[in-house]
Amino acid sequence: MSAARLGALGAIALVAVVAVLLLKGSSKHEYTLVFQSAGQLVKDNDVQVGGRRIGRVAEIKLDDRNLAEVRIQVEEPYAPLHAGTTATIRSGSLSGVANRYVALAPGPNNGAKIDDGATLGLDKTTTSVDLDQLFNTLDPQTRKSLQKVIQGSATQYKGKGQQANEALKYFNPALSTTSRLVNELDRDQQSLQDFIIYTARATTALAERRGDLSSLVGNANTTSGAIASEGESLNRALKALPTTLRQANTTFVDLRSTLDDLDKLVDASKPVAPKLAPFFKQLRPLVTDARPTIRDLSALISRPGAGNDLIDLLKQQPQLTKVATPTFQHTVKGLQQGTPVLQFIRPYAPDLIGWFRDFGQSTANYDANGHFARISPIVNAFQYTENPAGGTLNALKPAERQVGLQSGKIRRCPGSSTQAAADGSSPYTPEGSDCDPSIVPPGP
Repeated sequence: MSAARLGALGAIALVAVVAVLLLKGSSKHEYTLVFQSAGQLVKDNDVQVGGRRIGRVAEIKLDDRNLAEVRIQVEEPYAPLHAGTTATIRSGSLSGVANRYVALAPGPNNGAKIDDGATLGLDKTTTSVDLDQLFNTLDPQTRKSLQKVIQGSATQYKGKGQQANEALKYFNPALSTTSRLVNELDRDQQSLQDFIIYTARATTALAERRGDLSSLVGNANTTSGAIASEGESLNRALKALPTTLRQANTTFVDLRSTLDDLDKLVDASKPVAPKLAPFFKQLRPLVTDARPTIRDLSALISRPGAGNDLIDLLKQQPQLTKVATPTFQHTVKGLQQGTPVLQFIRPYAPDLIGWFRDFGQSTANYDANGHFARISPIVNAFQYTENPAGGTLNALKPAERQVGLQSGKIRRCPGSSTQAAADGSSPYTPEGSDCDPSIVPPGP
């Protein structure tokens, strides 16, 4: 046989194999699916697996039980089907009517093959639920409320289509990020389980204190309302906040050096700190006893009403200061001018006090006629001389005798009318004076 004949026979064999494969690949297996309702399924609708068309709906009819029998054709290599296969009628979108298809969930490949023409009963099929069926399960009030939700959504997005489109542009990244987050959460099952358990416990604890939580929310609402009512004040505070933060930044920078110095103080205080505990223990009764005093002091500083506490006094102090300032100036000037007079009179203080004392004694006596003064002249007829025996009085010559405090031979110093002070402050000897400080009354 020539080479040309061999080549022709090989080509014929190859064409035959391709034809067999094509014919075999185009073969179809038919199955009957029983549904409660065909759900707007029509002839030639798709049969899909994982979103891919693998066949078509060949026929739809009713059986003697008024159930929908749907005969489908499945192409190879997706057929024959295996045991465990289920079928569901689904819709491509909510906007279409006859856009249903049959979605197959194939059984495992190691399962038994299903013969051609076999029937999958109601236990293997699921009928799609139309939107009208869902709405029919709602009562009139619920349907009306749902209509209001739809109308409200239309009002919400009216004239905001561009903004909605901008938001939808970021919807896909948000879903991707959420998917990654879910994957991360799912990676550590034990941690996720612990998180759910602890969250459930926390939620249970919050539910047990729902009364307190309700009060907290109510108080927070009241607080928010109070803050909102002070919007102008809050606005001024926010405007002043940048300046305050800048000043605080400077203060905190300067505080660093202070903290370094404070570390030394803390180190030095550590040995003393243990001794503070007994001190505070003894201080506690004092603080307890001081509470009434502090309460009275608080009432003295601030008390309801006008003109009855120290705060009101301090408020009136500027006016009092304005009025009293000239008086104080004149008083200071008078004291400055009277200082020399006081300096001159000061040494005679013992004499002046002695005069008041003796004058009071002179008029202290009284009889049936009342008080009377006893006056007696004093003549210096003797002189007291100290000696070891205790001292003696020596008679003076008539020429040496002086009456009272008249000037003459005896010159007394200021403050000599009484006994000398132990600290030597009296009698006083002025500078350049020829008075005799030794002339003082006898006695201690």
